[in-house]
Amino acid sequence: MNKNSKIFIAGHRGMVGSAIVRKLQIGGYTNLIFRTSKELDLRQQIAVNDFFSEEKPEYVFLAAAKVGGIQANNSYRAEFLYDNLILQTNVIHAAYKYGVKKLLFLGSSCIYPKLAPQPLTEDSLLTGLLEPTNEPYAIAKIAGIKMCESYRDQYGANFISAMPTNLYGPNDNYDLDNSHVLPALLRKVHEAKLNQAPEVVVWGTGSPLREFLHVDDLAEACLFLMQSYNEKGFVNVGSGIDVSIKELALLIKKIVGYNGELTFDTSKPDGTPRKLMDVTKLKNLGWTYKISLEEGIRSVYQSAFGLL
Repeated sequence: MNKNSKIFIAGHRGMVGSAIVRKLQIGGYTNLIFRTSKELDLRQQIAVNDFFSEEKPEYVFLAAAKVGGIQANNSYRAEFLYDNLILQTNVIHAAYKYGVKKLLFLGSSCIYPKLAPQPLTEDSLLTGLLEPTNEPYAIAKIAGIKMCESYRDQYGANFISAMPTNLYGPNDNYDLDNSHVLPALLRKVHEAKLNQAPEVVVWGTGSPLREFLHVDDLAEACLFLMQSYNEKGFVNVGSGIDVSIKELALLIKKIVGYNGELTFDTSKPDGTPRKLMDVTKLKNLGWTYKISLEEGIRSVYQSAFGLL
């Protein structure tokens, strides 16, 4: 992939896609192609084919997806399955049909079985039942992995897949009803500080362990894989380090400068006890994360809320 290669970033307005765009621009890549969802609905096969036929991108980062938290995943099960299946199918097939040199498909750690051994290794895929609440989304992402592998097997297409851990960073979602745990806690603690609230209530016991990766690190990993990885098997992308929800909440409390108490509502569900990616494969390829959790949260807090 050269500095003037024609590169299409699908989903360039999302948290992941926008981070990939920033990383490419910093790296001096000048021939980037974008389309908003209004300009190009990736669920429409004819429109996608017309776009690939006209633009003929050489490289594709497939970061477009319908995403959401547990509530959204569970409430809109049909939409999460249909939208993700059809948009990724259209893009992957058009990439093959119009001679894209290489495509990177982005999945999610939810592809793994609910009770898979920890840390999660790539060979745990399809060894057990999925987490029921986000099963439709996970099935769509698994189909995307297998589609990339199958197009490689049958057509020799250089399509690869990466599975990121829990992400945070610029362009994250801070809606308390459907955001993920880190941005939700950041907003709750920030608002408690502003309102001088005596306590912040955190769901569950605080004991579940979770791994977090700054989206700029993911973008760097994606560029690394696009430049240097050409194998069939997908690759986990994460830090390989997890923290408890209580540790995360205490770190956020420190960064925000909140002096109230953290209260853990043990009547609320904890979810999966641990969810950690095994990143041995990626480390052996030559890439490791750079942004520490504290450094990452500080930068996010400054940019999202304008305060430190």
